[in-house]
Amino acid sequence: MEIVEGIGIGIAVILGAILFLFVRRAIVTRSGGIIRLSVRTSTMLDGRGWSPGFGRFLGDELRWYRMFSFAVRPRRVLSRDGLTVERRRLPEGQERMSMPADWIILRCTSRHAPVEIAMARSTVTGFLSWLEAAPPGAVSPRVASQDWPAA
Repeated sequence: MEIVEGIGIGIAVILGAILFLFVRRAIVTRSGGIIRLSVRTSTMLDGRGWSPGFGRFLGDELRWYRMFSFAVRPRRVLSRDGLTVERRRLPEGQERMSMPADWIILRCTSRHAPVEIAMARSTVTGFLSWLEAAPPGAVSPRVASQDWPAA
């Protein structure tokens, strides 16, 4: 009987964890402005270190949440004020196997450190529009280079 109780408790814990993941995702995505977004969390190996997740635009911040995490808070917050896009590129080598074919990788510099983010080609336009948003008549210096390769 003890074995059956142990198995039952184990199944209940697993189902509770799965339910919590779905509830967490529903709480984070409740008010729209969500994009699929991968962030490179480690640069130790070429083409590796990408973590899938989703980003949420909230005012002047892009908040990134890991896809498979129990955390309710964002794992990383990118402020529009200190963010500059250095270049963009297509996935290379091992990256082609870890993300969809139509994704673009953006190398950005924030106030804290460089960061690489990957998103769908159709999302890049919206991201750059959000990044360059400025009051009427002002010029935004946030996009460093306009001579990007055709994607």
